Amino acid sequence: MMRTIITYGTFDILHVGHINLLRRARELGDRLIVGLSTDAFNAKKHKASLLDYGNRKVVLEAIRHVDLVIAEETWEQKVSDVKKYAVDAFVIGDDWKGEFDFLGDYCEVIYLPRTEDISSTSIKQTLLSAAR
Repeated sequence: MMRTIITYGTFDILHVGHINLLRRARELGDRLIVGLSTDAFNAKKHKASLLDYGNRKVVLEAIRHVDLVIAEETWEQKVSDVKKYAVDAFVIGDDWKGEFDFLGDYCEVIYLPRTEDISSTSIKQTLLSAAR
């Protein structure tokens, strides 16, 4: 029986931490779906990306660990996505620990340890400092 995994994120400035998350998530199942935050959803979260949704989607689709990229447009869509795609496990970094436990009523919830010493935020801060 095929095991489907889902994760969500903005995946701006792709780095080794993202790749580690995607690889480890994919290793937990046979199919990995990535819910990619749209530009409009990021704006609602007061979050800005350097790359727009279309660019980020193309990059994710080129990664061998990723089987399908879907648009993440709201926080609330996770339950309907889990049902629609018959998801067995929701996976996200442990910096979100406890935030998505409610999905446990619909699938397994797994919080993976983050890759140390790397984040999109720190890369953006380094780029801003270098530009000054």
